[in-house]
Amino acid sequence: MRDAVILGIGMTPFGRHLDKTHEQLAQAAVRLALDDAGIAGGDVDMAVYANVIQGFFAGEMSIPGEYALRPLGISGVKGFHVEAACASSTMGLHLAIDHVRAGLAEMALVVGVEKLYSDDRAKRFAVFQQPRDIEEARRYLAATDGLLEPVPEGREAASPNVLMEAYAAQARLHMATYGSTQAQIAAVAAKDHGHSVHNPLSQYRDPMTVEEILSAPQVAWPLTNPMCAPISDGASAAIVCSADRAARFSGEAIRVIAAESRTGSDRAPDDYANHVTRKVAALAYERAGVGPGDIHLAEVHDASSIGEMIQTEALGLCAPGEAGLAAERGETALGGRIPVNVSGGLVSKGHPLAATGIGQIHELVTQLRGRAGARQVEGAKIAAAENSGGFYGVEDGMSAVTILARN
Repeated sequence: MRDAVILGIGMTPFGRHLDKTHEQLAQAAVRLALDDAGIAGGDVDMAVYANVIQGFFAGEMSIPGEYALRPLGISGVKGFHVEAACASSTMGLHLAIDHVRAGLAEMALVVGVEKLYSDDRAKRFAVFQQPRDIEEARRYLAATDGLLEPVPEGREAASPNVLMEAYAAQARLHMATYGSTQAQIAAVAAKDHGHSVHNPLSQYRDPMTVEEILSAPQVAWPLTNPMCAPISDGASAAIVCSADRAARFSGEAIRVIAAESRTGSDRAPDDYANHVTRKVAALAYERAGVGPGDIHLAEVHDASSIGEMIQTEALGLCAPGEAGLAAERGETALGGRIPVNVSGGLVSKGHPLAATGIGQIHELVTQLRGRAGARQVEGAKIAAAENSGGFYGVEDGMSAVTILARN
């Protein structure tokens, strides 16, 4: 097995791009990645196009990747299309890494793209009201009935979106299990909104205090608006090749020392020891030959801020039940013991589903190259990303952990 590296990265700003098509967003990110790697489209011999809702939203049901990439000179290549919910581009990245390691590809491109925003409010929210998603959210609410922190009197108003009720139930289960608080969830969100001030690609760049987050409009108790990822458009791309091949080009290569993923399984809702991310993280640490204490920064999946707490604990970066306390103490902020979501995280940087995973990788590569400016983690040499996709039963449908290292 050969060593794989990330040679180039590219990412559009996340936010609202009503004036751009899926193709235009994807092409913008790919051009940035090609330029960063110092290669041309013709140097690519494998391409992976990741997307979740382009068929639903744009009515483009067939070969969207080919339409986006051939104009860039990427043709006659081994091609794949990947859909894995919010983990789509990370799963595409792992597919490319495996092909490069096995010698089945020399120069692989992965691009994730999504357009979720529309002036048509009904269409915009219909994306998140799919029958199976609603069914799984209701299953989770039923499975956790009687296990949750009670909703305070006067805060019982239900969310119009049952998926957000399920996210809120995750928070209430964590609170009931570990004694975590709404203020701690707000501390996580405030940290990430503060980080995003220094990220020019972030959807939101205004700092928020814990008090402002707690007093913001409620989504479903204990979650308020700033604790939840917004609807976003955007694209991200990465170039993967072997370490030997990378030496021929001008891009600054970052080593991939682990790329592991697994689907979820059936378990008790409060059995955090068997959380899918905990299992995948163990595999990734073993593959990389490192442990949680060796990680200098992490990007984790926070569709809501409670997600960051759960995933940070599952990665072993904080003890079970202590991610909220760590945020309050500044341990997971820039300059702290283990900075998490220095990009701003999904709640502030944005969450364009299929572009999210490589968006995390973009941040880690930028950090490991020492080019993150005011949000740079000093001395960063090893970094981890955790990206989840979908929801099935009582946990994420799948989880992917990527560990990168500076040469």
